[in-house]
Amino acid sequence: MVRRIDVTGAGGVRLAAWEFADPPKADQSKGSQPGVLLLHGLMGRASHWASTARWLAERHRAVALDQRGHGQSDKAPEAGYTREAYVEDAEAALEQLGLGPAVVVGHAMGALTGWQLAAKRPDLVRALIICDMRASALGAASQREWEDWFRAWPAPFATLADVRKWFGEDDPWVERPNPSRGAFYAEVMQESPDGWRPVFEPREMLTSRQTWVYDAHWEELAQVRCPTLVVRGLDGELGRAEAQEMVRVLPRGRYAEVADAGHLVHYDQPAAWRAAIEPFLDGVLTS
Repeated sequence: MVRRIDVTGAGGVRLAAWEFADPPKADQSKGSQPGVLLLHGLMGRASHWASTARWLAERHRAVALDQRGHGQSDKAPEAGYTREAYVEDAEAALEQLGLGPAVVVGHAMGALTGWQLAAKRPDLVRALIICDMRASALGAASQREWEDWFRAWPAPFATLADVRKWFGEDDPWVERPNPSRGAFYAEVMQESPDGWRPVFEPREMLTSRQTWVYDAHWEELAQVRCPTLVVRGLDGELGRAEAQEMVRVLPRGRYAEVADAGHLVHYDQPAAWRAAIEPFLDGVLTS
């Protein structure tokens, strides 16, 4: 069962949070289950966490958040896509849903939000999982590449099959056929009168991205005091050397990697992803 709960984020932006749970038993109170907040990456949506959230819901109160401008959450004014706003949204979700202190699981941009939140509000974050997000600055060239990439999209797409094919095979960023990547992007498309377009505005995604790509985030990472697991896909964007340096910088950092996975670790290899993070979660809950 999945139910939507609306949250009021920074600046009054309405956010859609999705709680994954079986119908509660008569003797089971909501507060008795450890909370987990799942934060997707740039262009993602809460539903990308469905596989993870369903098994988490067996023992946890698992909530995935559509972040501002994503999924079914409201779009913000263009000036509202700051790092501070994303962090305040996650903070608001934890407080309004009564999840804290929670385990925060973040992918890419969501992972950065997670560690910035943990540094700011250690009382709300009991543990953190960082999935394939770099702490180093990516620079202006990276932002220009993304601008060019968005312009290369052949949108609108005639069908969802065309979406899956382009992002899974024809996209110049794809080195070899990747059906899970195609499925990932098909999930963020909606039908419009002229075809299939993303639920987000590419311009707003670039605005969101430019708030972190020019800066390194090592100092904030070092301020995270809770147990933290850094996870990378062997073919992802976070290299092994940088991931291990992140673990070294973190006061209570640990490391895991997932074979045969790219940047979309949890989506590429859900079973291996579970095997990588479940022991960490078990340890956090029993310590």
